[in-house]
Amino acid sequence: MGGVQWTRYWRAADEPVEAMHAHFTSHRYHRHSHDAYSFGVTEQGVQAFRCRGGAHTSAAGEVLAFNPDEAHDGRTATEDGFTYRIVHIGPSLVAELLPRLPLFRDPVVHSPALADALRRLHTVLQDGHLARDEHLMRAVLAMASHVVPLPTTTGPRGDPSAARDLIEAHHADDVTTEELTRTTGLSRFALYRAFRAEYGLSPSDYQRQRRLRAARRLLADGRSAADAAALAGFADQAHLTRWFRRCYGITPAVYARSVS
Repeated sequence: MGGVQWTRYWRAADEPVEAMHAHFTSHRYHRHSHDAYSFGVTEQGVQAFRCRGGAHTSAAGEVLAFNPDEAHDGRTATEDGFTYRIVHIGPSLVAELLPRLPLFRDPVVHSPALADALRRLHTVLQDGHLARDEHLMRAVLAMASHVVPLPTTTGPRGDPSAARDLIEAHHADDVTTEELTRTTGLSRFALYRAFRAEYGLSPSDYQRQRRLRAARRLLADGRSAADAAALAGFADQAHLTRWFRRCYGITPAVYARSVS
């Protein structure tokens, strides 16, 4: 293994399903999240990541499992790097198959059956609607046996939701710390602690995630990377490209070309 890093990315034009097959040796994912259920299989090597306040590793054959908006990072845990496949499935699709939206209890799942279902789904994603939908259903149902409601935790005092709402409404603007503290009534440090405890990201990282998601939508709609960067709130195209690669492992150009 080892050698040159590579990525192959695919996304559906008609529903919220995306997938990546990649080999990384030096790439380190910045802490980020997805607006989808993200689960995949480590094929070779070992990848290490932090999620839910703890450190985890996924070795060959193990399944990574992230809930929507669950913050995590990632890197190789061996000199030779790691190879993995990951699929991102929108909550709306999961809701069609399960009576209520589930949550993964653990970020690493030991399940040969689930790993096999994900591999099969990944390999047929470009084969048309019927094959894709059948394997998507099988993968989600296999996933269902490994999910339970997450326990409720008590965070620090203070409600950071007003700060989140302000960032959501003005993600492309330069929202200041003063505006967030004035909106929530919290001090700078209390706001940071409460926000990170509630959403797994700092306010600045959360804002960047919203900008990245806006850029993804613009790219999917056919806008250029330069336009997507400007409209989503990035300083320029290079700024968007740098963060897109750090958080998603691919460039905006690769994402724009990936639609089937």
